[in-house]
Amino acid sequence: MSIANNKKAFHDFFIEDQIQAGLVLEGWEVKAVRAGRVQLKESYIHWKKDAFYLVGCHITALPTASTHVKPDPVRQRKLLLNQSEINKLIGKTERAGYTIVPLNMHYHKGRIKMDIGLAKGKKQHDKRQSLKEADWKREKQRLMKSVRG
Repeated sequence: MSIANNKKAFHDFFIEDQIQAGLVLEGWEVKAVRAGRVQLKESYIHWKKDAFYLVGCHITALPTASTHVKPDPVRQRKLLLNQSEINKLIGKTERAGYTIVPLNMHYHKGRIKMDIGLAKGKKQHDKRQSLKEADWKREKQRLMKSVRG
């Protein structure tokens, strides 16, 4: 079950590979995510001190969740990955020039997980081509619907 999607990532990048990662969240963040108060639009993944961190993800605190603590809505959140996945991501980003972007936040067996993707940037003409293909798919669906009805 999806909580938040990063549609901008699919517009700006070619997604080569996807990996599911856990997140280290505080209690107020879990409550806010369950309420759907999360935005992945401007977020990215950063490597620092033997771990990957989610930076720029905006989780707005609920007014009733934390009265005595002033939460930081855009703090860095650590991603939980296996060592083999970490090694794979580091190798691809350093040698092959890939970027790591957050794609989707969702529930998996009652836990909040994040899909991250190994991505290569799109050029402007690639973005135009993607838009043309999406428009054609939409138009094709409209035509098929009018033929059936």
